[in-house]
Amino acid sequence: MTPPANAARNSNAARDIANVLHPYTDHRAHAVNGPLVIARGEGVRVWDDQGKEYIEAVAGLWCASLGFDSKRLADAAHKQMLKLPFYHAFTAKSHEPLIDLSEMLIERAPCPMSKVFYANSGSEANDTAIKMVWYYNNAIGRPEKKKIISRLKAYHGITIASGSLTGLPANHKMFDLPIAGIIHVSTPHHYHGAKPGESEEDFATRLATELEETILREGPETVAAFFAEPVMGAGGVMLPPATYFEKIQAVLRKYDVLFVADEVICGFGRTGNYWGCQTYDITPDIITCAKALSASFLPISAIIINDKIFQGLADGSATIGTWGHGFTYSGHPVAAAVALETLKIYDELNIVDHVKTAGAHMQKLLRERFEGHPLVGEVRGIGMVAAIELVADKANKKNFEPSAKVGPRLAKAGEAEGVILRGLANDTIAFSPPLIMKTDEIEQMVDRTARALDAVTVQLRRESLTVV
Repeated sequence: MTPPANAARNSNAARDIANVLHPYTDHRAHAVNGPLVIARGEGVRVWDDQGKEYIEAVAGLWCASLGFDSKRLADAAHKQMLKLPFYHAFTAKSHEPLIDLSEMLIERAPCPMSKVFYANSGSEANDTAIKMVWYYNNAIGRPEKKKIISRLKAYHGITIASGSLTGLPANHKMFDLPIAGIIHVSTPHHYHGAKPGESEEDFATRLATELEETILREGPETVAAFFAEPVMGAGGVMLPPATYFEKIQAVLRKYDVLFVADEVICGFGRTGNYWGCQTYDITPDIITCAKALSASFLPISAIIINDKIFQGLADGSATIGTWGHGFTYSGHPVAAAVALETLKIYDELNIVDHVKTAGAHMQKLLRERFEGHPLVGEVRGIGMVAAIELVADKANKKNFEPSAKVGPRLAKAGEAEGVILRGLANDTIAFSPPLIMKTDEIEQMVDRTARALDAVTVQLRRESLTVV
């Protein structure tokens, strides 16, 4: 006899609460409320264990670029598992998926690059990039040039080093982060950061001046690298102001500071170009990528380096006898095979052109539906990544108090309407759907979000939390 659906759900929830420690979760609240248990996926939709359907507005964690089912990727994994389920890349060992994938990434890089190293997540990729920068400067005789500059509200991961690069308070509090040698400069968000009447170009000039002053204060001989996402993701989907990266790169070149581009979210078409670096004319020394590299069907990340960095690493390894870094699963053959097939699918779908068309529709629709809403301070985005920021006082750009939990309320209301949303800092709601999302699915996503926002607006007005 089949048990009632709610009994199955209660069983799943109870087992989860009893055994699972969740990332990014208030565990006291979770013990009361329990999880949303996702049972299956198809296209841009997922279903919970009760059969309720949801449009996934953030592609899981910005990552399910081809949606939630692909027989082709499953077959690629199965075929590789039968042929060579595991081998490593240590001590000059290799295998075909590793070689083929590296060749494809170098061919598709936004600027001339030399070699690819693999890890399992974006966090590990950025952690590895820090180690590469340190190793490189030691190898070329600059042992003092080690400090790393990141930005407030940046997100670069959660290892000890990459978590230090991340510029979000929740990633530092109680973890004793950031570590020494990590410096944060201002967030390039014109909406909140610009002075009254300051243009985007003038704001960018001020931020570039701040960067130069920071380098001079610390000592150019001690500053090694600058990390940046082309579009800041988890910090709130913040686009750089006009001329920002042009001016930032001029400062970095002046003081011989390496540029590490974090393409973990932006890479593989998200911004309307294959790389976010192409969208903003960035020429990095190192690129980190993950997520859409395998459409998130299997964990894999990559660090792509130019020849200058490689020559330093190679010289250091010759001196020591090895480059003493690597993971058991660096370039895992099954993950590499799936990533390889993913890149082929992007080519066949002409994913960049699709994102340009579908993304333009999404950006237009979000602005039409939400820019005039009394609770929405700003709608921002590019390609198929966007956000709406909710405010208590629209005229003065005043955010709600965190205790009101307006973003989480909207995410919960979204679930009731059949859309899974992601709430970020400042009650910002992110949109980063699967890249394959079609026009009608975008419209359904926005409609469901609008209904959820209307419901939350009624709640907040009843509680007198908004300025009418």
